[in-house]
Amino acid sequence: MDINGQIDAIVNSAHADPFSVLGAHPITHEGKKAIIIRAFIPAAKELYILRQDGTKKIYKATKIRQEGVFECIAEKTEAIFPYKLKVVYNDNNACEIVDSYCFLPVLSDFDLHLISEGTHYKKYEKLGAHVMKIGDVEGVFFAVWAPNALRVSVIGDFNSWDGRTHPMRLRGHFGVWELFIPGLKAGDIYKYEIKGRYKGFIGQKVDPYAFYCEARPKTACIIHDINTYKWNDDTWVKEREKTNWLESPMSIYEVHLGSWQRVPEEGNRFLTYRELAERLIPHVQNIGFTHIELMPINEHPLDASWGYQPVGYFAPTSRFGNPDDFMYFIDKCHQAGLGVIIDWVPAHFPRDSHGLAYFDGTCLYEHADPRRGEHKDWGTLIFNYGRNEVINFLICSALFWIDKYHIDGLRVDAVASMLYLDYSKKHGEWLPNQYGGKENLEAVAFLKKFNEVVHGFHPGVVTIAEESTSWPMVSRPTYIGGLGFSMKWNMGWMHDILHYFQKEPVHRKYHHNNLTFALLYAFTENFINVFSHDEVVYLKRSMLDKMPGDIWQKFANLRALYAYMYAQPGKQLMFMGGEFGQWREWNFDGSLDWHLLDDENSYHQKLVKYLKDLNILYKSSPSLYEIDFSYEGFEWVDFGDYENSVVSFLRKAKNPEDFIVCVFNLTPVPRKNYRVGVPKEGFYKEVLNSDADMYGGGNLGNWGGFYADNVWWQGRPFSLSLQLPPLSAVFMKPWSKEQEEALKAQAETKVETKAEEIIITVEPQKSVVVQENKFEVMPVEVTAAVVVEKTVIKDEPKNNNKNKE
Repeated sequence: MDINGQIDAIVNSAHADPFSVLGAHPITHEGKKAIIIRAFIPAAKELYILRQDGTKKIYKATKIRQEGVFECIAEKTEAIFPYKLKVVYNDNNACEIVDSYCFLPVLSDFDLHLISEGTHYKKYEKLGAHVMKIGDVEGVFFAVWAPNALRVSVIGDFNSWDGRTHPMRLRGHFGVWELFIPGLKAGDIYKYEIKGRYKGFIGQKVDPYAFYCEARPKTACIIHDINTYKWNDDTWVKEREKTNWLESPMSIYEVHLGSWQRVPEEGNRFLTYRELAERLIPHVQNIGFTHIELMPINEHPLDASWGYQPVGYFAPTSRFGNPDDFMYFIDKCHQAGLGVIIDWVPAHFPRDSHGLAYFDGTCLYEHADPRRGEHKDWGTLIFNYGRNEVINFLICSALFWIDKYHIDGLRVDAVASMLYLDYSKKHGEWLPNQYGGKENLEAVAFLKKFNEVVHGFHPGVVTIAEESTSWPMVSRPTYIGGLGFSMKWNMGWMHDILHYFQKEPVHRKYHHNNLTFALLYAFTENFINVFSHDEVVYLKRSMLDKMPGDIWQKFANLRALYAYMYAQPGKQLMFMGGEFGQWREWNFDGSLDWHLLDDENSYHQKLVKYLKDLNILYKSSPSLYEIDFSYEGFEWVDFGDYENSVVSFLRKAKNPEDFIVCVFNLTPVPRKNYRVGVPKEGFYKEVLNSDADMYGGGNLGNWGGFYADNVWWQGRPFSLSLQLPPLSAVFMKPWSKEQEEALKAQAETKVETKAEEIIITVEPQKSVVVQENKFEVMPVEVTAAVVVEKTVIKDEPKNNNKNKE
């Protein structure tokens, strides 16, 4: 193509290498060497070339095309020289700019090779928009993958969104386009205008690697320097690398940031990331959870998708602030001792025209065949897991959140939809794999690669699968044939347990298997027992409202249910609102009902207190978390008492002397002198009683604990005769002689009252009630609760359990 044809291609926005025409080029002019400079500025009336090499020469360029192509020949010059462009616009305004087409390529051939190979795991440092300085020139470097495009341009306010003015350079056969634009800075907005090779496609697309986007309904990207935030969580990150989370406590609080709490007096607006750091973190920390799990925070266009239809795989949503604000939130979580897990969605993406769909005029990120490339139920598109660049894009996204935002875990959404080609599809709506099966072999390979890379780069980071089928070895290492996830949501347990607890107690004996069935497969995976957001929407009712009975029974049932979750093998997750007994279903478009906590003596406040104590017990008891994923950590005492709807079992730590006896009475009938077999003699302390008055219960207890009887029971040489309150959980822990001595040493507690200072000596088998200026030692059936009014307890023992002493 001659030079006129190439200029035509520039004018018509169809040139893949504008650098070969625009900018400075050595030529021979009238038999002598010279430099020719061309520029295409449609809005310019005049153009001048200002030399920046000390000669101070100024050349006036000739307008050779009415569309805005200018040309200038610098005679008697052999070497290309630095220059600026002085542009005089049609409205007679003028400015000086550095020509975007005077710079050499930025991406190395090695970068391009790794990108095409699908092994560039820090591709987010190369593609996207990056504030940088080339020589003495400050600006922004842009790069995007669009192999089937005829032309790609950067557009924004800086060029009046005119796709003709900043066409990018195509780097060989790699399909990557790049351009450095001087003068742009953080805060400027941009998109890519892509002209496809087929069917006249022209689309304005968001940058797949954008770090920051405009708030919906706007869709442009915002240039942001991702490397300016100063972190203060080095101690947390270093400790995380050494932590084996499979043997550590994990109590997860799942949050939708847009509806956890709002500001009604300001138009019901969202809290910002920084406001959430000041409100959400203390709340979670106070109740004692170890982790916060955030429903998707990727930029997404539709609030009603809850974030599960993202367009920004490298951008936290701007609904709550900018990227630095989100970093601040995570930093504060870590400083408060809380891990952060985010929901990550590599299963599908929305069809929105500004997103990944039909990105360069072809099905680039998705499958072209709708039988492989779309979810009809969700109206979304499925990633093409057989394409190296696509799986590299997804893996880079995962690494990005860990690397740049210090995320502690990724919960992968909708894994089941990735594993099966026929997921939610009828006959004829899907294509089998090359062996005729329904397994998506490419997605399986991607998930294995994802887990290998994440665990390889970031030890201590957990990956969690939301997988609802019987696909084997989801949470087993890839080297033995597993998918490589750290853990998996236990959807079967959740379904069975909720099915059981929603039954009226009189009918529960006919559904006893729902209570016990999960233990048949409990150790086939590393399970997290979950009560997630999916269980409190679409007329399923809130956790509290699911429970049968009157208000007292509903709360009693819920307390027993939560204790059952914490006592079961596996980690646990609870959705926001469940901690205080939200009555209404979750509404993504409003706040939780925090007014329920206004009354300090309400059942809701007492439920919060219960969860707080339950988390304290959990985190201080290795028997409840140390062996969650092997049968050595669990032992049934009696699962067969379906007539009374009572189950009992042991949770055990690595130390064989460390175990807890967990007993559940799941009818509203108190069970007096209910005998439970235990493996050793000695004193057993009642470390949890969900029926305590302080939790809203009826105050039936076990005197704080007692010695085991030398009565053989349920195949064990000793036994306890317990008082089981209605709809309750009772946890008994063997107390060693050393602990008994420590308890006696701590028995003298100073109590300051209005009248005088007195000393109370407490016997372990007895309870103390202190009210006003009176106290009484009660050797009879007093609940585990201590009622203290207008008193101050001094030097409270660290392990003092107020329920019992």
